[in-house]
Amino acid sequence: DARTLSAPDRFLDHVPVGLVRMTREGELIFVNRAARALLGERAVPGARIGELIEGLGRSLPERLTEVSTGRVGPSEIARARHAERELYLQVALNRLIQDGEVSVIAVISDQTELKSLEAQFVQSQKMQAVGQLAGGVAHDFNNLLTAINGHCDLLLLRHEPGDSDHGDLVQIRQNANRAAALVRQLLAFSRKQTLRPKILQLGETLSELSHLLNRLLGAKVTLRIDNGPDLWPVRVDERQFEQVVMNLVVNARDAMPSGGEVEIRTRNLLLDKPIERDRATIPAGKYVLIEVSDTGVGIPEDRLAKIFEPFFTTKKLGEGTGLGLSTAYGIIKQTGGFIFATSEVGQGTTFSIYLPRHDPEQEAAEPVEPVREPVRDLTGQGGVLLVEDEAPVRSFAARALRLRGYTVLEAESGEEALEIMERDGEGVDLLISDVVMPGIDGPSWVRKARESRPDLKVIFVSGYAEDVFRTEGGEVAGAVFMAKPFSLNELTQKVKEVIEG
Repeated sequence: DARTLSAPDRFLDHVPVGLVRMTREGELIFVNRAARALLGERAVPGARIGELIEGLGRSLPERLTEVSTGRVGPSEIARARHAERELYLQVALNRLIQDGEVSVIAVISDQTELKSLEAQFVQSQKMQAVGQLAGGVAHDFNNLLTAINGHCDLLLLRHEPGDSDHGDLVQIRQNANRAAALVRQLLAFSRKQTLRPKILQLGETLSELSHLLNRLLGAKVTLRIDNGPDLWPVRVDERQFEQVVMNLVVNARDAMPSGGEVEIRTRNLLLDKPIERDRATIPAGKYVLIEVSDTGVGIPEDRLAKIFEPFFTTKKLGEGTGLGLSTAYGIIKQTGGFIFATSEVGQGTTFSIYLPRHDPEQEAAEPVEPVREPVRDLTGQGGVLLVEDEAPVRSFAARALRLRGYTVLEAESGEEALEIMERDGEGVDLLISDVVMPGIDGPSWVRKARESRPDLKVIFVSGYAEDVFRTEGGEVAGAVFMAKPFSLNELTQKVKEVIEG
């Protein structure tokens, strides 16, 4: 009661900063109003400070003893024990001598927002670092897979279906393709895959996808799709969006081993002001909200924060790669949207995807890619300069093109390519170059070569995505991009299209 306080304590009770005075053993003597608001109703004289806060850098008795002797350390962050929500407090301890009696005074302030921003920054840095690692690993694997697939294609040309080795080669090819799909998931998480966005009405997309989703779910699980009226258009890569939905639906199925229901809901959402969700800020604007809910086992709170990290999985060994949700996360983020998860153990999980509404005024500016019929006759004529620093990839590509009738010159660097162009460049019609190489990179040497031969046609190949190539200064007028890994037929078809195009 404020009436029983001494005059100095009555003054301190109204100070808008949390103040606590306690014995050197940690028993509370005085707690002002601001401190009670932070520490809770149990913060009364006679209570122990150790019952109210936890998580100091060192044990509380050790800190109190140290402060009592006059040694003052830096302030530390503690966590309030009473709080229903996470409440982080900055606690600064100091010695107070009053009438010869030694006590300890604590200045307490709420640092929850700062701690949340710090955790958000650390998580962002971690996801970025893992993304860079995943992108780098994917690039190197794409080079390896191009060589494996390519040389396998060359062997298949010499082994007919009746040959005893044909089946083994097909198995190598199929497993290499599975590895390529895994690499695409890594690139999706690192947001470095090539997207082909177009304007979609999600209601139509989900309706067309429902037949496949029902097959994925099986007989025990029912699917319900509830599309809101007059959904706004969105601009996404249709195949990648379908991949996101399938990943979420498969996860929902696995969370319901005894059966249940998966519901996909869509609706328009107008945000008048930014909102905060899971340490992310969704800007104000118009969105299409897609929610995928299940009635499964749910995800424990301590695992919920990690589910979008690559290779994190709650499934048994061998039942999943841990890339499904990280792939979904990467695709949605690269598209400019947001994805969140809420879950209650025993009740189920809901994934919420926010996709920004497409502005119809931009629709006219969308480039329309011509639909090309596959080239059936892959033989051709012309001179090709192939520049690739990875010898196995260069070896396969050169042999494939020579088999189809092209004259091929080879170089392992941009510098060597420029020397070849000076010496034997008259017969070259097409340049095929890797993008990232030691020394001069692909776009740089191609620009130099075009100074004297502006008519040269160009194909760039890379284990990275086309968007990364274009945004990092790789834009070269009229150049065509081809992502690794590619097959023998894909390479020769692209070359024929460019030379004859």
